[in-house]
Amino acid sequence: MKLLFFVAMIGCLLVFPAQASKSSEDIRCKCICPPYRNISGHIYNQNVSQKDCNCLHVVEPMPVPGHDVEAYCLLCECKYEERSTTTIKIIIVIYLSVVGVLLLYMAFLMLVDPLIRKPDTYTEQLHNEEENEDARSMAATAASLGGPRANTVLERVEGAQQRWKLQVQEQRKTVFDRHKMLS
Repeated sequence: MKLLFFVAMIGCLLVFPAQASKSSEDIRCKCICPPYRNISGHIYNQNVSQKDCNCLHVVEPMPVPGHDVEAYCLLCECKYEERSTTTIKIIIVIYLSVVGVLLLYMAFLMLVDPLIRKPDTYTEQLHNEEENEDARSMAATAASLGGPRANTVLERVEGAQQRWKLQVQEQRKTVFDRHKMLS
């Protein structure tokens, strides 16, 4: 809730000053003039109104002498462009806010995850299995899972996860044993 309030405040700070008057960067007339005789092509930008968006008002200084101005201007293509920098700012604030929230969530999970999780017996079993492949270790692990009924949801999920890990371990063992037999 505080984050939403923070985003709203930032949005208001960015929106209201921009609404007061159109920024000179929000509107422009862009003229693209191709090469003409010995003059190279050039792009001209001016902050003018839409009715003044033509070669005579935008191209300054005029690169050709007085009698060639009309021919030069006929080659130029002028377009009036308008954009909303306010919308761009709002989108950037929203994007940065989402990225920030995700980074905070990741940091929170990195801090809380070790506290919630119990030591992973599966990786310990894999290391022990390489050293000592006993059927007794499998039986002991299976017996520990079949103990008293789990009370919390977390214990039930961990029990299901351990059963799944044992099944995967048995499947790996079977596949690797078959592979060893075939070769």
